[in-house]
Amino acid sequence: MTKLSNLKTAFTAALMLSGAVLGFASAANADAIDDITKAGVLNVGVFADFPPFSSASADMSLKGYDIDVAQYIADALKVKLVPVPITGQNRIPYLTEKRVDMLVSVGYSKERAEVIDFAAAYAPYYIAVIGPAALEVKGKEDLAGKSIAVNRGTLEDTSLTEAAPKDADIKRFDNYNSVIQAFISGQTELMVVGNDVGAQVLARQEALKPEQKFQLMTSPSHLALNKGEDRLKTAINDAVAKMLADGKLNASSEAWLKVPLNPENLKD
Repeated sequence: MTKLSNLKTAFTAALMLSGAVLGFASAANADAIDDITKAGVLNVGVFADFPPFSSASADMSLKGYDIDVAQYIADALKVKLVPVPITGQNRIPYLTEKRVDMLVSVGYSKERAEVIDFAAAYAPYYIAVIGPAALEVKGKEDLAGKSIAVNRGTLEDTSLTEAAPKDADIKRFDNYNSVIQAFISGQTELMVVGNDVGAQVLARQEALKPEQKFQLMTSPSHLALNKGEDRLKTAINDAVAKMLADGKLNASSEAWLKVPLNPENLKD
């Protein structure tokens, strides 16, 4: 083969490689918002048993604060909302594997921020230790030797694990219903849940007389999406800002959380 032939072959190979690289870059930079628009649906990962944020209604459709917000964002994108039931342990993989386009009710943490991106905070949230009135628990040191129910893989789980003494008996369950049942049945002495779930238990268990003992942490709930999706993040943030401005977010708060929304509680 001549030198000229060698040069032509090398040049052709370079062009092919360049085209392959450009093709890969184009695929890698595919925009989620374009995919959502093309499909005509917004897949949103939600907890199916997380009242008042989301739970099954009489017609078995999901209703709640999270559903209101997700529906508003879907409407802003002019697509159909498809709620996708998730659990505390599978929701991040569902997002990174693109089984869903967005997650609701995600607390910010540095560890999570290394894997996913956070859009606007849209709901106040804090994590509380709840127990019967007869049990004296004032701080994390009083968790020593106590059995405590928590939802596996959630921010509650992380916060409790960090705060609890080594001899605390942490019992992890796969959903909030199981956490609540373990507590009210006496399987555990305490439970660690968000203020939303806790409010439901405090209101309904008169015989047990449960009460909030102390807060482990305060962190507003965010909407989460995959990294690098700047256009989708802007659309989500714009929709939340509009909900705040036109009173729709406050209306959802009053309807589901039973309190007016204080924008100050949406600050990290």
